[in-house]
Amino acid sequence: MSKSHPRIAIVCDWLLHGGAENVVFELHTMYPEAPVYTSYASREWKQKLFPAKVITGYLQYWPFSMLRKYIPYLRAMWFSRLKLKGFDIVISVTGAEAKAVNVIDGVHISLVNAPTHYYWSRYQQYLANPGFGIFNWLARIGLRLLVGPMRKWDYKASQLPNVLVANSTHTQKQIKKYYNRESMVIHPPVDTNKFVSRSANPKKRGGFVITGRQTPYKQIDLAVKACSKLKLPLTVIGSGPQHRRLKALAGPTVAFTGRLDSADELAEAVGLAKAFIFPGLDDFGIAAVEALSAGTPVIAFRGGGAMDYIKPGKNGLFFYPQTAAALAKVLSGFNPDKYTQSDIKKSASYFSIQAFRSKITRLVDNI
Repeated sequence: MSKSHPRIAIVCDWLLHGGAENVVFELHTMYPEAPVYTSYASREWKQKLFPAKVITGYLQYWPFSMLRKYIPYLRAMWFSRLKLKGFDIVISVTGAEAKAVNVIDGVHISLVNAPTHYYWSRYQQYLANPGFGIFNWLARIGLRLLVGPMRKWDYKASQLPNVLVANSTHTQKQIKKYYNRESMVIHPPVDTNKFVSRSANPKKRGGFVITGRQTPYKQIDLAVKACSKLKLPLTVIGSGPQHRRLKALAGPTVAFTGRLDSADELAEAVGLAKAFIFPGLDDFGIAAVEALSAGTPVIAFRGGGAMDYIKPGKNGLFFYPQTAAALAKVLSGFNPDKYTQSDIKKSASYFSIQAFRSKITRLVDNI
């Protein structure tokens, strides 16, 4: 292998949307000639990764996207049978099945977003709300029947990569707990530059803001309840299956924007806020780091990935336990004048795209 030109392949669970796909894009930017193997990909992502060759599985041709997304057994079969030969290094980006790829004569580095949620840490949440709508009852039966053998399969797949890389110290602990393996931490790339220019004069900031897909595990309802109780202004950005419920919970000081298609609009809304509320337990939490890059302090639940970047009193505060009452207590005493924008922005710089590329390059060069 030539150190300057190793033969590299990239593998990921799927290419649709989200933080994991952004990691794939940065790897593609670093290694533009590397082919990308995935179970299925949207047309937009195929274009975005051009000129890299995107190789997909048979699920690419299924007519119903919901079936592709919610049948992990079929993805497990495809990745288990995928044999990659002729590469010096294979980098998988996965929170599901892609780590099971067979690397014949190279080194397999797996960037693990989390041990597969629906088998391990969030099994009960998926059981309560599988996401199949009127077919939830059928999905629950399938999940209960398959969780035992699929946990065994997932554990076995986690032993295949040569090197495991966690996206946070929280994920590192989860990897040890569920997979009984050691891992190193490389935080995911955050486009901090996108938000830096949107920061406002501290005196012009007003109200609180929260973003994200409106699903139960994001715990957006805690922010809505707390701000409604205290009559504090809150802007809720995003959409999702809990949208109607959240609006029903909201008082007159809570405003809903829906999904903002423009990155500039999102950056401006976050940059003008008094603080960003981050009430969920996330494996990392890119949205919170984006807020920090805009000089906006973050009020987060004390747990998950937030433990890696929130420094109480310097760039934000923690609340605990994960209740609306605990959050309201912190919000009622929050004073934005105690924070310095330059310090907050600096704390985000450690999670930049440049930092990610530097750490990945060092890892690949060492191998």
